[in-house]
Amino acid sequence: MLRSEIPVLGFAAYSGTGKTTLLTQLLPVLRDRGYRVGVIKHAHHDFDIDKPGKDSYELRKAGANEMLVASARRWALMVETEDRGDPVLQEMLDRLDQSNLDLVLVEGFKHESFPKIELHRPSVGKPLIFPQDKDVLAIATDAELGADTGLTIIDINDIPAIAGFIITRFLSNEISD
Repeated sequence: MLRSEIPVLGFAAYSGTGKTTLLTQLLPVLRDRGYRVGVIKHAHHDFDIDKPGKDSYELRKAGANEMLVASARRWALMVETEDRGDPVLQEMLDRLDQSNLDLVLVEGFKHESFPKIELHRPSVGKPLIFPQDKDVLAIATDAELGADTGLTIIDINDIPAIAGFIITRFLSNEISD
């Protein structure tokens, strides 16, 4: 299990199910209720957050192993790593300043052991994840599942219900200032 000072909850689903879309709708609801939420997203490919022509990009490409860009409003740290395979969630979690957060939501990392909500849309044509992943606590779906899973079932399109589940299960004793 993960070591964390605050609750960590994942959203596990196959590509095309709408993980990012759901999170972009869920985050404002949690923020409006006073919670400070961090997000860790797994990317399955090489990615850049800065663009060619930007100073940070050029400095990183010139050989900086770590490139920190800071302004009055935000900062970002890009770290070049050797291709060691998929990132380890614990290593990414350890990089967050948990003292400024109430909760960490994780998109992806479905093969690691930590509490998760499975997002399932039968129209995507993929099987349920929960029978093989005992860390799934609930399923958010847009259809009847046809069998009793023994898990909490939430309408994937009911963002307030998903937020309510998270608050009740993970944050009921931790209201931020």
